[in-house]
Amino acid sequence: MRVVSNTSPISNLAIIGRLDLLRRRYEIVFIPSAVADELAALSHPRAAPLIQAARTEGWLRIEHPPAIQPALMSLALDPGEVAAMALARHLTADVLLMDERQGRQAARQLGLTVAGVLGELIHAKHAGWISSVRDEVLRLRLEARFFVDAAVEAYILAQAGE
Repeated sequence: MRVVSNTSPISNLAIIGRLDLLRRRYEIVFIPSAVADELAALSHPRAAPLIQAARTEGWLRIEHPPAIQPALMSLALDPGEVAAMALARHLTADVLLMDERQGRQAARQLGLTVAGVLGELIHAKHAGWISSVRDEVLRLRLEARFFVDAAVEAYILAQAGE
């Protein structure tokens, strides 16, 4: 399965020490250089070394998309989101990992299949890699300052059987 990621899924999973979930599921995760730059600027003491290790090990790979199309440039999104969408289209990715609502909506309008951290946690629970989605969501909230709408959280926990 070919997957491209934006910054937030990687950084948030790294902050809670769960970056390995992406490697276990996808083997290789592609990121554009704009995302690599954003990740390199992350100074979180736990996340930074995990992200660097993933790049050194070769499963988090920087890939350069062709020139970004004007239609993508006109979107009111950050450079990492736009570059991730462009790369996902270029690689005909099966999945684009992105958490921000506006970015997810724009990606879906482009015909991309989108997943995020919460979906990855559900998958990890069903695969037996984590014991509790609820605990990981709490860690995301406390350690990564990850916002989860109450209705979305209830839905995610129901999907995880919690």
